[in-house]
Amino acid sequence: MRTFAIFAGIALIGAMIFTIVSFSSSPATSPAAGQPRRETLQERLKRLPGDHRGWAELGLQYVDQARVTGDPAFYTKAEGALATAARLNDRDDTVLTGQAALAAGRHEFRDAVRLAERAIDANPYGAAAYGVLADARTQLGDLKGAQQAVDRMLGLRPGVAAFARASYTAELRGDRDGARKYLEYAHADAWSPADLAYSRYYLGELALHAGDLETAAGWYARALQAYPAYTPALAGQARAAALGGRLTEALDLYETVVQRLPLPQYLIEQGETRIKAGRQADWTLLEAQRKLFEAAGVRDDLTWAEFLADHGDPARAVEHARAEYARNPNLVAADALAWALHKAGRPAEALRYAREATATGWRNPLITYHRAKIEQALGRSARVDPGFDPTLSALARFS
Repeated sequence: MRTFAIFAGIALIGAMIFTIVSFSSSPATSPAAGQPRRETLQERLKRLPGDHRGWAELGLQYVDQARVTGDPAFYTKAEGALATAARLNDRDDTVLTGQAALAAGRHEFRDAVRLAERAIDANPYGAAAYGVLADARTQLGDLKGAQQAVDRMLGLRPGVAAFARASYTAELRGDRDGARKYLEYAHADAWSPADLAYSRYYLGELALHAGDLETAAGWYARALQAYPAYTPALAGQARAAALGGRLTEALDLYETVVQRLPLPQYLIEQGETRIKAGRQADWTLLEAQRKLFEAAGVRDDLTWAEFLADHGDPARAVEHARAEYARNPNLVAADALAWALHKAGRPAEALRYAREATATGWRNPLITYHRAKIEQALGRSARVDPGFDPTLSALARFS
């Protein structure tokens, strides 16, 4: 889902976090001939070990690397760097924002809100803290509070990060045109390869979930033109190919995607595409990733609730979904709980959560399908979109 993917200039995940300082690292460049070599942050900290903001920035870089690489070990490194920063100055807004971003990266959104609010108290003009606050409030189901934080961020620093968040809040209200408008603003503001790739990728996602596969594929291609290493856009091409019936092409693309970035979302998408193509899915790597994230302190009941409801034990899916919803009662968690309950044979109980997931007008094809199937199971009249393919449900989730 998109809430877990942006901060600067998020892919999450059912698990990628929307509160990173940069959504992706720009391609590395070497200094031009005759230009002095720039000091790295690590070198600076060896020279100035008392630089608390330097330690905070290093922690934020590690949080970003956890998202970009899919390696949760970076969260442990981030924790160490931010602990050093806090020992030096635990009231600095940059330090507190870094701690908030780490909490969000580990899906501890209540802690993220608390730390982001402390950062704002320390510096009411720090746009980054409002971004983390908006993301965490969204995950906690506080859409009004998230909108307020986004509006404040737009006022302080209108740019890719703020426009992307404004796009998502519009989308959650069912305002697809508004969501597209803000992403177009982000695209117009972008100049780095990473920011261009990011904005083009999400314009592709909007088109994909509106059923316009051709437009979506065009945006994904343009994202890769800007930044060939941007894996989410390659995954977008795989989705478009799979949904368009080009399963061999999609599986070839997914093979590259998961070699680069073996995130649970991509592994599940690959597995569903293999099943659609008449092949057997192998969930071994997915289970290994689950253990790695748990060892790094990342709580991701949402991914496992969604996965188990479709591909495993619905009773266990209900347990994960209830745990996720109890911590983070957002639209996606409500949908996950509704679907798990339905698959466990409890549609009457599921309907309450399906209604909650669709209450804002969000035009998400997956949650719309889930609610329709739940209502049909209760003997009610409900239209299922004939263009929606339930065998590829993971592809309908925002990466």
